[in-house]
Amino acid sequence: MTGGTGADPVDRALLGALRKTGASAGGLYELADDEPVLQLTVMSGIPAPFLEPWSRVALAAPIPVAVAARERRLVWAGGQQQLARDFPRTAVAVPYDFALAAAPVGDGAAGRGALLLMWPAGHATQLSADEYEAVEASCRRLATLLDARPRPRGPTAPAGAPRVLSPPPPRTVSPREALAAVDYLERLPGGCCALDLDGRFTLVTTGAAELLGGSDTRLIGSRPWDALPWLRDPAFEDRYRAAVISRRAMSFTACRPPDRWLTFRLFPDARGLSVWISPSDKDYGPVAPPPAQAEVPPARAGQIYHVLHLAAALTEAVGVRDVVDLIAGQIVPAFGAQGMIMYAAEAGRLHTIGHRGYPPEAIDAFEGVALDAAHSPAVHALATGEPSFFSSPEEIERDYPGLLRLTGKASRAVLPLVVSGRPVGCCILSYTRPRTFSPQERQVLTSLAGLIAQALDRARLYDTKQQLAHDLQAGLLPHGLPAVPGFAVAGRYLPSTRGMEIGGDFYDLIRLDEGHIAAVIGDVQGHNAAAAAFMGQARTAVRAYAAAGVSPGEVLARTNRLLTDLDPELFTSCLYVHIDLRTRRACLAGAGHPPPILRHPDRHTSVLHVPPGLLLGIDPDARYSATEITLPSRSVLALYTDGLVETPGVDPERSVAELAGRLNDAPPLGPERLADVLLENQDADTDRQDDVALLLLSALPAGPAIPV
Repeated sequence: MTGGTGADPVDRALLGALRKTGASAGGLYELADDEPVLQLTVMSGIPAPFLEPWSRVALAAPIPVAVAARERRLVWAGGQQQLARDFPRTAVAVPYDFALAAAPVGDGAAGRGALLLMWPAGHATQLSADEYEAVEASCRRLATLLDARPRPRGPTAPAGAPRVLSPPPPRTVSPREALAAVDYLERLPGGCCALDLDGRFTLVTTGAAELLGGSDTRLIGSRPWDALPWLRDPAFEDRYRAAVISRRAMSFTACRPPDRWLTFRLFPDARGLSVWISPSDKDYGPVAPPPAQAEVPPARAGQIYHVLHLAAALTEAVGVRDVVDLIAGQIVPAFGAQGMIMYAAEAGRLHTIGHRGYPPEAIDAFEGVALDAAHSPAVHALATGEPSFFSSPEEIERDYPGLLRLTGKASRAVLPLVVSGRPVGCCILSYTRPRTFSPQERQVLTSLAGLIAQALDRARLYDTKQQLAHDLQAGLLPHGLPAVPGFAVAGRYLPSTRGMEIGGDFYDLIRLDEGHIAAVIGDVQGHNAAAAAFMGQARTAVRAYAAAGVSPGEVLARTNRLLTDLDPELFTSCLYVHIDLRTRRACLAGAGHPPPILRHPDRHTSVLHVPPGLLLGIDPDARYSATEITLPSRSVLALYTDGLVETPGVDPERSVAELAGRLNDAPPLGPERLADVLLENQDADTDRQDDVALLLLSALPAGPAIPV
């Protein structure tokens, strides 16, 4: 809906925000009542199609208005560079120079929505104090007005599309002045025309009509790229969009077939664009005329940027679950769908990998169907490789009887996901009401299907590699630690969150005989399959030499010679501890490994000094010394790898001291719960750049055991 005058109090508040802040454009997003979606309800200063990719925004989306509403803070981007750095997905879809602010409206978890404001190129890198106060005051005013009315429900229908408020009217002139203005324009060399903000001709001089090759009566009310086939290149529309958003003068050169080159200069303001057309001073030669009637209309700049916006979102998905969640949480709301099913094609059958808005019986009906047997929209789409669009219940019932009753969806877009001619799955977007899919929307969805297919194929490969890494790591680490008389033990391994979840950290607890055990921890260089293989060799070698009954220093020396002979171009740190269970004497030898920490019975901790030794796998003649300590009752010995303590830019000794402090402050727990305490900041959401291994040995008292 366009042409609003600001009679509604909310409309007037938005216009007031633009006036007080000096912004050139803005819009109000309201949080829907029945779903975590922000809907654009009113806007001014730019045409509605410019914000079409963001007319419905998932609250979880990483774009400015969603971040402002979700995190309850003002979001600012002072130009294209900052926007590209902080919000790359938005910057890809709006590659123009302008400043942007998004601010939360209302109180509560996500309030009532968010206010979006845009300033022309050249705005200061920060909001001034007056602008900041004006933004906050406008948000308070809008919140008060919105609290007096219900929240919007459901997807924005065409009748309820954003209200586009009219730009400020031009000054009133007399008929004599108007005629003089037209006469002035007619006398200028070349030709002049005027476009409104929607890009439609509102005035065309005689000279402009002659240069463009059309009559002014035919051009008035149309857009240049619709009326003139030789201006249908999206690059020309892109210059118009750049002028409207940045409010900067733009220019481009185009050829009117066969060889008439023209220069267009665009001068924007709040009401539209003034365009001066002149013969170009360069002759680029003749060009082929465009086809008289194309079967498929050319993609428009807005469609291209919409697809780029969604493509940028898909590049953020890593695993299959990420792809499904992104489509359900961000792409489905963007297209106003009420349902979504994602299928993966595996072993000649369709398997559901995600769905929203469908009853269980509808999911079960098509789960595992054969690609060459089932009569379903998804199977048909994959068989033909062509998307299908059903705009009404009648169309669905005609082709697939009973499907409407089963799913409750009245219209749908069925998008085959194909990579290099190979079907990888199918994505279905569905609606509870009839819906007409325009040619432009069909183009966007078809392009999107190709992007989803690539993302899904890549994600399935990633998940396969991750599962392989997990299985390999699990196979190389001990499946369980043996029971040790007089001790309670716990071991933990956390993979790096970067790259494959596989690495070279390892730990082990070895029963040597009835009276002796050995505890081992190590860290192989690297985070890949080669590191894991080297880790397996090192662990096996330590076990073999420990079983031979040699001293800790000799265990490390022999292991070092073996690993050096293998020449894997890798090396590992290692800490070996031999414990006499009767005397609780421990003999420790290290090879470049972080020092162990001992928590004494009175709960004070000390970082133990172990004679330094060279990393294993470097010098075959390296020798290793040992030191002895006693493990008193209720003491805890902590062995760990550097992934638990290393922080970029922090001195390693300080990091070890901080771990000792955490162990000192921890309550008197058994090793299992104590390990959880020490690793509580190493959860899966942490950007962990290194693997973490931890082995705790708690000397039990003579009486009842400490609870684990």
